[in-house]
Amino acid sequence: MAEDLAFYKNLVDNLHDGVYFVDRDRIITYWNKGAERITGYKSSQVVGRSCSDNILNHVNTEGLQLCQDHCPLAGCMEDGEPREADVFLHHADGHRVPVLVRTAPLVDTQGNITGSVETFTRDNGVMGVHHELRELRHSVITDKLTGIGNRRYLDVRLRSAIADLSYERDLSTGLLMMDIDHFKRVNDMHGHEAGDKALRMVAATLQHNLRKTDVLGRWGGEEFLIILNGLVSTEWLVAIAETLRMLVESSRLDLEGASLRVTISTGATLLRPDDTPETAFRRVDSLLYKSKHAGRNQVSVG
Repeated sequence: MAEDLAFYKNLVDNLHDGVYFVDRDRIITYWNKGAERITGYKSSQVVGRSCSDNILNHVNTEGLQLCQDHCPLAGCMEDGEPREADVFLHHADGHRVPVLVRTAPLVDTQGNITGSVETFTRDNGVMGVHHELRELRHSVITDKLTGIGNRRYLDVRLRSAIADLSYERDLSTGLLMMDIDHFKRVNDMHGHEAGDKALRMVAATLQHNLRKTDVLGRWGGEEFLIILNGLVSTEWLVAIAETLRMLVESSRLDLEGASLRVTISTGATLLRPDDTPETAFRRVDSLLYKSKHAGRNQVSVG
């Protein structure tokens, strides 16, 4: 029997997916190596804790906190029905990671539900930009602090996007300019090392939740620029900007004795065939500061 248990534990430990078990009180009883790899949390950090402690702090695309009143694990223990959902979990480094979550009840030989199991798989569909930019990490067009594109890279890609519009009038391309709110306050209160970590957290959250065809870079300081390529409507532009704003707002950086959260203000616009990089930037920058002046942590479109 012991050999069988060791065999199955080794099998589950080496799955690519994250797997963890909870008992009826939602106390985590097992956490495999796949879960460690995807979340950044070691088994020793989570086993014995309740999943309702917001360790992974699951949120959906609407920003709903699932670990409190909408926990898939709790739901399947109540009615015995498996569940599946696309969610964004909180990584130990602070950023958000898109995953496909599946839950199922654990049942003993008498048919009693004794707990639940959750598996989660990294959603590679929105991770293409991460792999694309990783190849450029050591090149001159990569921002060394955050690992995303730098201003030179963005300038080239923006000029290319505008040139494409002059040839293909049916194309539509979105431009987002984002700035971390009260960033000086972060550095003053927590130090520049924490400020650097906050920049990396925001960059990673944005990076993990864009398509392969989209372009992300650090424009400078605490400012980020995103080029949304292909078939972008004003409605879709606002929707993706709001989703990214929400994901940054719901992210968290765990520091010694404190948790650091930041928000972003965003300007959003569609590129025009007669744009130059300078006119496009002035327009989106003006919209960004409109969000700042209106109270921050919001999106202005124009």
